[in-house]
Amino acid sequence: MLDAHTRSGGTATASPRAAATELVVPAPLVPLPAALPSVLPVVAPASTGFTARRARTLFSPWARFSLLVTLLAAAASSVLLFEPQRLLSEGWPPQLGGVAAASVFAVAYGLCTVAFVPRPLLNLAAGALFGSQWGAGAALAGTVLGAGLAFGLGRILGQDALRPLLRGRLLKAADGQLSRHGLRSMLAARLFPGVPFWAANYCAAVSRMGWLPFLAATALGSIPNTTAYVVAGASASSPASPLFLISMAAIALPAAAGAVVAWRKRHHLRRR
Repeated sequence: MLDAHTRSGGTATASPRAAATELVVPAPLVPLPAALPSVLPVVAPASTGFTARRARTLFSPWARFSLLVTLLAAAASSVLLFEPQRLLSEGWPPQLGGVAAASVFAVAYGLCTVAFVPRPLLNLAAGALFGSQWGAGAALAGTVLGAGLAFGLGRILGQDALRPLLRGRLLKAADGQLSRHGLRSMLAARLFPGVPFWAANYCAAVSRMGWLPFLAATALGSIPNTTAYVVAGASASSPASPLFLISMAAIALPAAAGAVVAWRKRHHLRRR
């Protein structure tokens, strides 16, 4: 607005109200730079990406398989160092006896089987140390424990790395047999000794066999052979006794039958 002086020809002067109105100009809304949100967390994705890559490397199939090999090598080395076979000559520590001794022996039995100690040696030791009944119970418990430990280690640390390597015809046929007929196949492997105990454990772990069929077949199929070795160990002081001779026959006959079954199964797998 113009005042009276302006209308009469004087200098145009804006009123204070008009000047205030004219000075208050709404500033345009200026958006934040588009690059600003992406600039702030630049360090986090790089750190997260490095952590993710490191985690993928540490938990990759071949890294886990390398850990399995390392653990088994350490277990085998410890067996060579501590020599558990000395139990046959030195006996069990005198401070342990009864159920406690049998339980400790069962745990040691299972760990030794994971470290590739032959089960016949452990079964003979069980019979010599605890007799037929307690020795058979401790040996069977150790058998199932050792098989479960080996199966779990192979399944968690080795299956993903080794399954892509099953390309040969025989390997694929054996894997299919274990995966589809796990209980029957493992029961036959335990009843007719021919496949080493540790090899059967890790082969089953690489296949798609379930936990329950594996443990059930191991427990049931190991009873005859384990009991025969335990009885032989318990009666080894009298090798001419009928009990010792019967136990040796119970060891030899399944071994011969297992060799025949393995020979026939080999030809069956080749024809597939």
